[in-house]
Amino acid sequence: MNTATVQPILSARDLSVGYNKTPVLSGLDFDCEAGQFISLLGPNGAGKTTLLRTLSRHLAPLAGAITLHNKSLDTLPAMDLARTMAVVLTDKIVPPLFTVFEFVTLGRYPHTDYLGRLNSEDQKIVTQSLAAVHALDLAGRPFSDLSDGERQKVLVARALAQEPFLLLLDEPTIHLDLKHRVEVMAILRDLCRDKGITVIASLHDVDVAAKVSDQVALIKDGGLLDWGAPEAVLTPEAVSGLYDFSKAEFNRHLGGIELRGEGNRGRAFVVAGMGTGSLVYRMLAKKGFAIATGVVHTNDLDYYVAQSLGADCITTPPLEAINGTSTNLAATLMDSCDFVIDSGFAVSTGNQANMTLLHTALERGKTVFTLRGDVLESPAANSDNRFIRCTTTTQLIAALDAFPKRNAAHQVQEA
Repeated sequence: MNTATVQPILSARDLSVGYNKTPVLSGLDFDCEAGQFISLLGPNGAGKTTLLRTLSRHLAPLAGAITLHNKSLDTLPAMDLARTMAVVLTDKIVPPLFTVFEFVTLGRYPHTDYLGRLNSEDQKIVTQSLAAVHALDLAGRPFSDLSDGERQKVLVARALAQEPFLLLLDEPTIHLDLKHRVEVMAILRDLCRDKGITVIASLHDVDVAAKVSDQVALIKDGGLLDWGAPEAVLTPEAVSGLYDFSKAEFNRHLGGIELRGEGNRGRAFVVAGMGTGSLVYRMLAKKGFAIATGVVHTNDLDYYVAQSLGADCITTPPLEAINGTSTNLAATLMDSCDFVIDSGFAVSTGNQANMTLLHTALERGKTVFTLRGDVLESPAANSDNRFIRCTTTTQLIAALDAFPKRNAAHQVQEA
């Protein structure tokens, strides 16, 4: 059996970082391996930028040690460091009179002679660096004319031209539109996978970090709260504590944050399943309704979304047919709600009892909004004046907006 251990490219031991002898972060211990994407997460002012500036040797550490390839960072000659590490900070760079190609050639300075002359190999690497960030079409344009997203890609290209093993970035997607945010993050992820470059980046988007990172560092309160794989570290409790969420929750199964509603417009019971309830839950939360739901399987997308939104859930285990016990609990919970929504789930033997639940709602005089394409096979559905059929979620929203004003004598209708 191979017992060889992987040597980290960068390590910190008992590291303290800060300004003017005042620590911002203390007691940091971590290892960064080759080819990893490492995200630094934490609220503004937590010390992410200070840590990056210390790792890049823009700031001297207050205490502790940093090693790069098992060599002390503070003893490395500047040119050796530039051949190993590249840095993209948030400083606004607008060099005059440079084309994009000329700007990226500046990244070759650790490899050229003392006059900075470029040979054919240097030219080739600059071209490859631009190609790696999908920016070859920008090569002849003035750098000062680029958009923020284009500039960010070119800054990464300049860093790649250094041929580093390690790339440090401070908020690489700040001020970028969605297209360029996605593109830049995909480029950085591919650099780790395809070129074996280690990327350490401070990020604000927890959902993006969860999807691209090999390791995440949670930074707050002057230290490192946790470090590890996002699948283990990014729990709802950890993320809520990191950012002091009170009306939102991170869901590790969905890889995103759900925003809870105020619950001040009443309470809705949603009969859902097979992922059909998730959009309804989010719409209800946005509109200010409290949510109850059932009966949903605990491996269903609906369950994870409802849980993150703080809904009261009646559940049943995966693959188990919904039975009378769970529907009785759901019916009791439904009685405490102002109205019922049928999410239009596909009916099977496993969830047939949820159809019975809808019939029960009608029989008990509940107003039922349905997204089902056909009317329920129930006498109550065809005659009760509280059955409201909506063919789209847009119509459902309009029907709910009108619901508080709805007269109980209204006839069965399509919204």
